[in-house]
Amino acid sequence: MIESGTSSNGFTSASERVDWVDYAKGICIVMVVMMHSTLGVEASAGKHGFMHVLVEFARPFRMPDFFLISGLFLARVIDRDWRTYLDRKVVHFFYFYLLWVAIQFAFKAPSFAADHGWAHVGFLYLETFYEPFGTLWFIYMLPVFFVLTKATLRVPAPLIWITAAALEMAHIQTGWTVIDEFAARFVYFYSGYLFANYVFRFAANVQSWPAMALWGLAVWSTVNGLLVLADVAILPGISLMLGTVGALAVIATGALLARMKWLDGLRFCGEHSIVIYLAFFLPMAVVRVVLLKLNILDVGLVSLIDTICGVLGALAIWRFAMRTGLSFLFVRPQRYWIAPKQPRATLQAAE
Repeated sequence: MIESGTSSNGFTSASERVDWVDYAKGICIVMVVMMHSTLGVEASAGKHGFMHVLVEFARPFRMPDFFLISGLFLARVIDRDWRTYLDRKVVHFFYFYLLWVAIQFAFKAPSFAADHGWAHVGFLYLETFYEPFGTLWFIYMLPVFFVLTKATLRVPAPLIWITAAALEMAHIQTGWTVIDEFAARFVYFYSGYLFANYVFRFAANVQSWPAMALWGLAVWSTVNGLLVLADVAILPGISLMLGTVGALAVIATGALLARMKWLDGLRFCGEHSIVIYLAFFLPMAVVRVVLLKLNILDVGLVSLIDTICGVLGALAIWRFAMRTGLSFLFVRPQRYWIAPKQPRATLQAAE
């Protein structure tokens, strides 16, 4: 969590983080909160606001970029022994998934019970073990991707990528989140792993040629917007193209922001993206209910305020937890490790 100056290789000397990666993750997590906030507000209000346009614009690349970035550093750890690998890439995420499912479920259980009875609530909770719950599906899917990628190291990478791309273009809709999201997202995660060197080279070129990068972003945003407006962004092939190019556009934006050292708060959000992902639901829900009951603001403005409060509220919850003995909400305690910790590590944070 401690930051210091950035070294010449792009990593911070204390935490070995890459600034542009954190900026890109910051953009992604804000877009995720914006989506949930906006769609939640609009569903409750029964109408759309101006934020709906931004949500639709980001739809083709919002999650592809998150998964692509999640695969970027996998090559550094994929050759670890299975016990250590499973501890870092499976137990780690499932700890937070199970913990925060219980927290979210506790808030939502009364409404579930009012609709279907408490017996049904118990069934719904058991269902979360095989059907990812609510906003937490992302950290449920990551361990699946991590395990599959390591388990298939002997399989030719081009074959895996082509199969993953075909699954994405098939637009599989079974109703089961694990199957559907695997088919739609694995190609981006695997691309991050497989083409990591090219992605880092791309980010470096963006920082070396900022004017050209800005022109490229202008062209991309126009094409992406037109295809979304024409309602063809979800067509097979086009969705894969927009997801990939959009992910690179977010990376390019992150690289430019890192070069200029602008919007450091966005970088901070990216550094703590999993913290925000875990906790934003609570401040988002509370603010939405309050603002809609007041009924004094435009739906779009309510969505914008709700997005900001979701992000800042999650960070406030994290700060409070870390200072009040509730760090287990965001830091995996030692008793839940199945492999030795790294020499310098004392606690493994969610992010």
